[in-house]
Amino acid sequence: MNEPQENHDGPDRDHQRPTGVDDTTVEALGALSKALETTERARGRLYDFHQLTGSADLQLDRAVRLLEEAGHPEWAAKVRSEILGRNVIPGHWTFQIVEAYNATYYRPFQQLETSAVQELAQGRDHLYEAQMKEERRTPGHPDHGSGLPNADL
Repeated sequence: MNEPQENHDGPDRDHQRPTGVDDTTVEALGALSKALETTERARGRLYDFHQLTGSADLQLDRAVRLLEEAGHPEWAAKVRSEILGRNVIPGHWTFQIVEAYNATYYRPFQQLETSAVQELAQGRDHLYEAQMKEERRTPGHPDHGSGLPNADL
């Protein structure tokens, strides 16, 4: 039989606002985190682009084979020489675009956000969201607990 979950007051230790961290700093770190999350989504789209383009290139093998089987060797040769393995932008395949994005933009952004949270909030992440959760909880409701059951406050 399941025991009822405790309904702790306030966020768990990892999401409590450190002393001296003001509302504007919490809001700023929340905005920075949201921007990084948006970047994560953009990065996912970039990986979608990379994988879809690679899949299309591999599908060309079948098109080339079928064109040859159908008696159109000139079209098979044209697809093979003009499109198969072609750069998507001058000098680059999609993996190189992903690598450049990660090195030039994503990793520096990720490192900056981590450093800001470490320096400005003692490494406590998602303070803005934890505050929002506290404001929206229904006290005493079993599904509105602040953290995990038996969380160490």
